[in-house]
Amino acid sequence: MMALSIVEHYIGGQRVPDTAATSTSPVLNPATGEQLGLVPMSSIEMADRAVAAASGAYEDWSNTPVGDRVQCLFRYKQILEDNISDIADIVVAEHGKTKAEAIGSLRRGIDCIEFASAAPLLMMGRTLPQIAVSNSFCRTENEGGVGIDSQVDRVPLGVCVGITPFNFPVMVPMWMWPMAVACGNTFVLKPSERDPFSTIREVELVADAGFPPGVMNLVHGGPDVANRLITHEAVRAVSFVGSTGAGKHIYKTAAGAGKRVQCMCGAKNHSLIMPDANCEAAVDGILGSAFGNTGQRCLAGSVVVCIGDSAEWFVPALVEKSGEIKVGPGNDASVGMGPLVSIEARDRVLSYIDKGVTDGAELVLDGRKAEMPKTGCFVGPTIFDRATPEMSIVREEIFGPVLSIMRAKTLDDAIAMANKSEYGNMAVIFTDSGNAVRRFSRTIEAGMQGVNVGVPAPMAVFPFSGWKGSFFGDLHANGEDAARFYTESRVLVTRWI
Repeated sequence: MMALSIVEHYIGGQRVPDTAATSTSPVLNPATGEQLGLVPMSSIEMADRAVAAASGAYEDWSNTPVGDRVQCLFRYKQILEDNISDIADIVVAEHGKTKAEAIGSLRRGIDCIEFASAAPLLMMGRTLPQIAVSNSFCRTENEGGVGIDSQVDRVPLGVCVGITPFNFPVMVPMWMWPMAVACGNTFVLKPSERDPFSTIREVELVADAGFPPGVMNLVHGGPDVANRLITHEAVRAVSFVGSTGAGKHIYKTAAGAGKRVQCMCGAKNHSLIMPDANCEAAVDGILGSAFGNTGQRCLAGSVVVCIGDSAEWFVPALVEKSGEIKVGPGNDASVGMGPLVSIEARDRVLSYIDKGVTDGAELVLDGRKAEMPKTGCFVGPTIFDRATPEMSIVREEIFGPVLSIMRAKTLDDAIAMANKSEYGNMAVIFTDSGNAVRRFSRTIEAGMQGVNVGVPAPMAVFPFSGWKGSFFGDLHANGEDAARFYTESRVLVTRWI
């Protein structure tokens, strides 16, 4: 039997084998159970080595003109375009996405590359001449005093770290490192151990784009490596996407160590269906939101609140269309929903279906009985009706293809139900009423909102703006927030005597 390969790190511009790892974690194809390779659960020495490479590259890279830095991003974008299908195939094999979902996520990552290429504009400072006059000395014949000018520049921080999740192994890292390096920082990425092959491919292509060695680095590992990176004395900023529990720990630990931190965490997103909503748009929007990416995304619409009599037409239509989704391996072009990422993820989702039944919700579509492969990590689309806010299927993030439907008499009742959630990532409303939209947008407690769209994912020019327990920090990923996060202000006050 051929030995499985151990995934390598990427440090200082080259792949680096880990000869000191004391344990490994298997990478599985979730559609078949086949082992694809092994990830080294590295010691902190590899983390130190990656940070040292980033530190060594920082001075020269930060002094490289910003216009020259973004030329590397222009080239990198074209390299991604040329390799998009091959990288998507890797994502399908190790994560389970359908090919269309994998390519879609790569396209959103490329959007981030394009936006980061605007760093020369985003980093521009401001000046205010003659902000004051000094009369302390050197008074001239024609002036009342010596003028003082002020300016503020945006300058890079240093070494930055990104810790990313399994659900978007290529796209989410692109929320972080392109803007960071465009602004003059260097970067160390620690991806998920569940699907590292596509991420390592993403990172090694930076050399082809002309980035100098050490600007971009990748190190694998578990909690020990993550904790070392977020507390390392040479690291200035930490960006994280993942569970709320891990996010709270990283935020407290990294902030306590004096780092700038942004943590994008869990969600329980609500979709409100008004009686005047367009039926087809509402059903299609919720279908994609709840079951796209097999529900494994922080913008999944996992709770619907039907208002008034909308449940009478919405629930039967949604159940019918959801039952038509073909479940299977993502490399089958006819498949609409792939597997969950792991056996553990599948078992967790199955346990929540059991909880929903036990708590008294009405199981109107049972994903356990869907037509799907017998091997692999599959659960079909699952829908509960007449759920209530105190049920665990409504309160807790399931991260799988399970949708809970609640019912409310009025829009205000529905908003109150949604606002009970500890999370505030996104919320949407389906309606033709401008008054309802205004009421919704002003009172719903969610940082990303949608009107007649199932997934209001911001394009890269806008921040990924979670609220409440969905985000810890001050500046979000993407948009102008990202440029601010990866730079700091330097103020200069000038007086020429």
